[in-house]
Amino acid sequence: MAHRGLRFGIFLAPFHRVGDNPTLSLGRDLELISWLDSLGYDEAWIGEHHSAGWEIIASPEIFIAAAAERTKHIMLGSGVTSLPYHHPFLVAQRFVQLDHMTRGRAMLGCGPGALVSDAYMMGIKAEDQRRMMDESLGAIMKLLACEEPVTMKTDWFEMNQARLHLAPYTYPHFPIAVASATTPSGVQTAGKHGVGLLSLGAGLPGGNAKLAEYWRQGEAEAEKHGKQFSRDGWRLVINMHCAEEDERAFRDVARGERMETLSYFSETLGRPPMRSENPLGDGLKAGTTLVGGPETIIKGIQRLLEYTEGGAGGVLFRAHEWANREDTMRSFELFARWVMPHFQGSLTMPLQSREWCSENRQGIFGPSMNALRKAFVDAGQEVPDHMRMKLHTGKVEL
Repeated sequence: MAHRGLRFGIFLAPFHRVGDNPTLSLGRDLELISWLDSLGYDEAWIGEHHSAGWEIIASPEIFIAAAAERTKHIMLGSGVTSLPYHHPFLVAQRFVQLDHMTRGRAMLGCGPGALVSDAYMMGIKAEDQRRMMDESLGAIMKLLACEEPVTMKTDWFEMNQARLHLAPYTYPHFPIAVASATTPSGVQTAGKHGVGLLSLGAGLPGGNAKLAEYWRQGEAEAEKHGKQFSRDGWRLVINMHCAEEDERAFRDVARGERMETLSYFSETLGRPPMRSENPLGDGLKAGTTLVGGPETIIKGIQRLLEYTEGGAGGVLFRAHEWANREDTMRSFELFARWVMPHFQGSLTMPLQSREWCSENRQGIFGPSMNALRKAFVDAGQEVPDHMRMKLHTGKVEL
């Protein structure tokens, strides 16, 4: 797999229907990442949630450690670690350890916490979560710099001459990204600290239309704080399912998408049911959801990138179970075979080589055919009919 151009991966919350065996679900998640690793996907980001029944991974760090033992190449990140739930010193220590244990394949994704129910159980006010995330990330960045002991005190954590036990394995530190969904706070925090961005809003209604605007806000924030804000660290998170043909892809996902939307987002989280009469159709029209054959998916990604007004470093697909297990795994395989190379330049040389041979076939292969015919004649045997083609005239000898 050629590693240039876009990176591709998944954002694994995960989403598992209540009623499904949770132990087996976790096992399937590990199998999925192993499958992606074998197919050449670049990244997998694993979520942290503590309520609502569907997103059942509580510790992305534990999951990453297990996945790292089953894979060879794929980068593994938290998608995301909810920073207000943890002391920043411990977050930094855990990810430095993962950085060493994975030999540089660990990534830290940061967020304020997606489910208000999680924060409620821990006594954290919703209006404080984004401020707490920013304070925590600031502390983590100071610790990872390994320049001097860090002393800080806020209304929810304190550090006294704190320093890391180990320096990061990756220099100067492992990749870090902040999640951004519906508000500009995520991209502003990412710009302030000069880290990457996970644009979950790219897969939400109207979110792709705001991508360029939010990116400019992040650039302005980075400039204000003397930081670099690179598009290479920008990942766009959307929904995707690929099949051989568009009609097959629609059939694969229609029932599962509706069940997830109604059962989880509407009945469990209390969000507006379906957000429309046809959320799947609306998402397809808006480009926030890509469902179809390889050509349709290619055009959808091209359209998505146009909204960024300059490009991004990667595209992540929200791991879902809209389709059955076999079709889901095949979707990722079809994407890796027929879509991924289109954006990574891995077909350039094979295509050029084919065209060169085709354009020069008479001059190159003609003498070879003459040599083969001569070999039969020299051996006193009749030249087979299929070898009687005169390449320089295009006529058959009779």
